[in-house]
Amino acid sequence: MQFEISSIATVFNDRKAITDDFWGDVISEIKLTDNIPAEAFDGIEEFSHAEIIYVFDKAVNGKVVVGSEHPRENKAWPKVGIFAQRKKNRPNFLGATICKIVKRDGRSLFVQMLDAIDGTPVVDIKPVMKEFLPALPVTQPGWSNELMKDYWK
Repeated sequence: MQFEISSIATVFNDRKAITDDFWGDVISEIKLTDNIPAEAFDGIEEFSHAEIIYVFDKAVNGKVVVGSEHPRENKAWPKVGIFAQRKKNRPNFLGATICKIVKRDGRSLFVQMLDAIDGTPVVDIKPVMKEFLPALPVTQPGWSNELMKDYWK
């Protein structure tokens, strides 16, 4: 099945280059496109976090990974399937991150810890509700702990 998705907002921040680490202090403005009314954000400031779904637009038309690769091309880590890692070269080039809401200002939502570079198109925004978070402890392999050690610093 094919479908079309349109951008509903754009990310604005100081991160211009694609990099893997040190996203913790990044504050991003997510500004709605002209066809989405400001009221789409009404009530969002009552939540502490939002999940941002965005397009890895700089990777679109690049290599698509559908099999397995080493995360970050690091041969010290095992080859794992694309759905066992968060690489940008995914079949539909979509990313998703849960971010801290800093404030809402009219047509803009300011968030912290969004790992999307300046100019990234946003395709959806959802409030984080604890009932949608895992009810059981989250587990992950050791290599992913090493991969993420500097990600949010």
